[in-house]
This record gives sequence, C-alpha cells and structure tokens, in this order.
Amino acid sequence: MKTWEDIGETQSTIAKILKNSVLKNRLSHAYVFEGGRGTGKKNVAVLLAKTFFCKEKLEAEPCQQCRDCKRIDSGNHPDIHLIQADGSSIKVDQIRELKKDLSLRGMESRKKFYIVEETEKMTPAAANSILKFLEEPDGEALAILLTTHVQRILPTVLSRSQVLSFAPLPPDKFIEKLVENSIPEKDARVISQITSDLEEGIQLCQDNWFAQARSKVIQLTDEVSLRPKNAFITLQEEWMPFFKEKSEIQLGIDLIMIWYRDVIRMQVDQTNQLVYIDQEDKLQDQALKLSQRKLGNNLQAVMDAKRRLDANTAPQLLMEQLLLRLQEG
Repeated sequence: MKTWEDIGETQSTIAKILKNSVLKNRLSHAYVFEGGRGTGKKNVAVLLAKTFFCKEKLEAEPCQQCRDCKRIDSGNHPDIHLIQADGSSIKVDQIRELKKDLSLRGMESRKKFYIVEETEKMTPAAANSILKFLEEPDGEALAILLTTHVQRILPTVLSRSQVLSFAPLPPDKFIEKLVENSIPEKDARVISQITSDLEEGIQLCQDNWFAQARSKVIQLTDEVSLRPKNAFITLQEEWMPFFKEKSEIQLGIDLIMIWYRDVIRMQVDQTNQLVYIDQEDKLQDQALKLSQRKLGNNLQAVMDAKRRLDANTAPQLLMEQLLLRLQEG
C-alpha cells in the first residue's frame, strides 16, 4: 500500500510533480510514465487513481480506507480500466471499446481513469485511435500510458501527453535496502540488475524461487562450459520444468546475460563490480577459456533470444537454439 511519501523515497521528482498537480487541481488529462522495468510506474498509476477518486483524501494523500481506495486495491473499481496487450500487441478494437466506455458516464461519478500497460505495443491503428481522446478529452477522464520503450510510441501521442521519466534507484542503495529486508547479498546483487523497484525485488525472493532460478542459471552455464554434451539434458530436465511462464523465461535469460557480463568483468579485472559475488572461481575459469570475441558473441546470442521471446517464439526451440550458439567455437 504505497503513499506519496513512499514514492518520494525512490522517485522524488515524480512524487513532487504529481502531488503539486493534485493540490493545484491541475492534473493533466494524459500522462506517459516511461522508465525501465521495475521502476514503480504502475504503483504510481494506482496511487494516482486513488488520489483521483478518494473523497476523504488529506491534501494529496488518499485515505487508503474508503470504499474507493479499497476497491482500487482489490482491482475491481468500476470506473478504472486496465488495457493490456492481447497477445503481442494492443489492438485497435481494444481502444475502440475503451472509447465507447469513456463516452458513457462513470458508474458512480463523472470520473473515468484508465491505465494502458506496455503502450509501445499499440498497433499504429490503435495508437491513432487513441489520439482523439488525447486531443479532445471527454469530461473528467485521466489516462496513464505506461512504457519501457518510449521511443516506440508515436510522436503525436507523446506530444499530447505529459511525459514523466522514472529514474532507477542507484544499485548500491537498492542492494542495501534488499539486505535490510533479509535478502542475502548474493541474491540482492543479482536482483539489482533485474529491477530497481524494492517491492518487486522482495516479491521475487518469496518462496525461495529466485535463489533456485539463480542456481539453475549457474548450473546451465557451467554445463555449457565444462560438459557441453550434458547441457541439453540439463535444459530438458532442469531448466524447462522450472522456467514455465514467459516472464520466468525472460528472467532466466536476463540472468544468463548478467553471468556473461560478469565473465567479461573478470577478464578486465573489475572484480569489485561482480554481480555473482560467490562464483568467482567459476567466473575466473570461464574468463580464461573464452576470448572477448566469443563472449561478445554469447552476449549477442542472449540478446537475440530476448528479442525472439518478445516475438512469441516457442520457448523450447528458443532455448535449444540459444544453447547451440553458446556452444559454438
């Protein structure tokens, strides 16, 4: 349950801008929240929704206890609409349905609030369709467009919205906060490369899942280096049964990328910047075996796998092809 004070600890500029806009009754009709994964964009969108609807707020701070606040927390407020990608894109029919809903009066007030996740995935037709609302907002409606790739959004959409950029929490401070929440430093260092949102980082460590994921990645990279013939067995028996959802596979690929960056750090004598701090021996061994050219190829292979996963390539095929590229001489 975030407050503006909580947001201010990691996104002080964002919190100040939005609080002042609320206090002066000058909220824009549309915002683009842009920034890396885990910078808290959706948390701020939800908090702003509470501030927008709460009738008991104290200045800019929602009460967190009224009917509106509680229903927003539970995700079932009738006048808040969440738009997510249908498959690999946000389609024009989704925006048309939203516009139709916005043309109606709110269920319980004149206010409407909607959040579009992964806005960069809007098709050109969907992006053009949303422009009418951005140009001529209807009544008390507020749009929040979330994105990690602001450069992929139509300039006409950006020009009709207020763009707020979310800054990542400095890694050292982020690691410190994770350790304060009883997360081992070896896990905290890796998490700091995945997200800069404290709440998400803590959630990743629940049920020991992240620690196991980290171990699976170390095991797989070890097999690729020392026992390449066993790597595909490890993939079939250990990796695929563990990394089941697309988001989990994405995380696993990110962890592989972090590993090979650590190998490069060993080669250039930057051991003080290692992420896998408890794996120096394995990293040193691979640093001696692999040329910088080969490591560059490995990182390119991992980045290609990330892109192909976004394009909905079958995970099994994607990982098999990634292993083949990592094993190439």
